[in-house]
Amino acid sequence: MADSFTEPTGVGPISGGNLRASDSDRDKVATVLTTAYAEGRITREEHDERLDQVMRARTFDDLVPITTDLVPLPVSPPVAPAVTAPTAATTFSVDTSKDSGSDQLIAIFGGATRKGRWRVPKQSTAVALFGGVEIDLTEAIFESTEIEITGFWCFGGMEIKAPAGIEVRDRTAGIFGGTDVKGLGDPIPGAPVITIKGASLFGGVSVTGPVPSKKKRKKHELH
Repeated sequence: MADSFTEPTGVGPISGGNLRASDSDRDKVATVLTTAYAEGRITREEHDERLDQVMRARTFDDLVPITTDLVPLPVSPPVAPAVTAPTAATTFSVDTSKDSGSDQLIAIFGGATRKGRWRVPKQSTAVALFGGVEIDLTEAIFESTEIEITGFWCFGGMEIKAPAGIEVRDRTAGIFGGTDVKGLGDPIPGAPVITIKGASLFGGVSVTGPVPSKKKRKKHELH
């Protein structure tokens, strides 16, 4: 885990758990409880007991434990076998000759970073609790063309910088949060496919590539 950390932008609040909770924050958590009760995941007694805790909550530290068991974490499928790396000139590097296993990025009231010339394993786990995970893939070496990142982001998030040409598949679930993918351009045949799975609770995931938006391209052309 890196010592330095740059907070991702646009992925939800990244702050201490002693931050005062507002009425709006309490209302959002109450909505999660009501939904869970309607789906039969908690009983009426549990709903009423937790709702009472929500009403008495003063900080985010008070709110977070109330719904942590109501956000499902995905189960990862079997790891796909290694495949041959692309031979054409690309904006990324694939080397399936080595298998480093899996990677874990844990950010609790802090950050976790992967950047530079590092090896991206087939499977990674990213968890952010009042913190942020930063993954820079622009100079990375992919150990497979099938990459899976599974995570949980609560009052925090994950920011991914990706090279052009790769494909990103969003399989995340958001509760007052979400995933934003932009700037990747058209996928290149044989390029890595990154599948992101997990859940966001008052947080989110941001994936950005080097391809500028239409608005930015038009502005550049005018100059």
